[in-house]
Amino acid sequence: MSTVTAPAPARPATKTSLSFAHLLRSEWIKFWTVRSAAWSLSIFFVVTVALIALMSLAVVSSGPNDGPPGPDDVLAPYTVAAQLGQVALVVLAALAITGEYTTGMIRSSLTAAPRRTPVIWAKFIVLAVVFFVVAIVANALGALLQQLFFSDDLPLDLGDPQILRALFGTALYTTTIALLSFALGALVRHSAAAIATVLGALLVLPLLFQIPWKPLQEMQPFLPGIAGSNITQTDAQVEAGWETFPPGVAHLTAWEGYAVLAAYLVVVLVAALVRLKKSDA
Repeated sequence: MSTVTAPAPARPATKTSLSFAHLLRSEWIKFWTVRSAAWSLSIFFVVTVALIALMSLAVVSSGPNDGPPGPDDVLAPYTVAAQLGQVALVVLAALAITGEYTTGMIRSSLTAAPRRTPVIWAKFIVLAVVFFVVAIVANALGALLQQLFFSDDLPLDLGDPQILRALFGTALYTTTIALLSFALGALVRHSAAAIATVLGALLVLPLLFQIPWKPLQEMQPFLPGIAGSNITQTDAQVEAGWETFPPGVAHLTAWEGYAVLAAYLVVVLVAALVRLKKSDA
């Protein structure tokens, strides 16, 4: 007589969704395993520190002004360094997300996190922390070199809250611009388009909006690069910059200008999250 074996009961499929802490750790490891990340950060760091030192030398070599050096002279090297060094971070931030769409790795990430949006948030947080810390350290090293060699000509008063805010704001501005590139990359999913759009908004749009047509001129203070860069200056510098705009144009303070830049970031990031939820990767 043959024995009939009862079939084993079916077990419910177990979900393998990762916690947000695991996603953060995964994105942290993933970021540092990409060789271009270390290279781009190194380029940004070296360019920033070198430009601060070289611009400080240029300011000192240009000869004395009508009076003692002011915040314009002391902070000018940091502003120039941020404007040029940010290109490396813009490229890296865009590639951090568009590269996954190109290789198809994003599908694995979304499979591990079915809710999808936590993947973008984890990447966003990792990039924000890395970029801000690197920018702060680069500014700090630049300030150290500036004071070692040019302290008599360009005294950096770290006890002045305006100076501290400008130095902090330079790192904040650079980080936010890079995150805008990341958000745009997540939205369009194409590295060249994201990078070209951000750099165009920073470098080309300000020139176009100088055309003597009132509607364009009224929008000029609200361009992301112009508005956001207010946070890299003291209040006196911001107010002096108002004089370069035509009469009747809005005057944004340092934090108001940064709020405009942050609003651009929020809008693009929300659009990217909505697209991620509603369309296939």
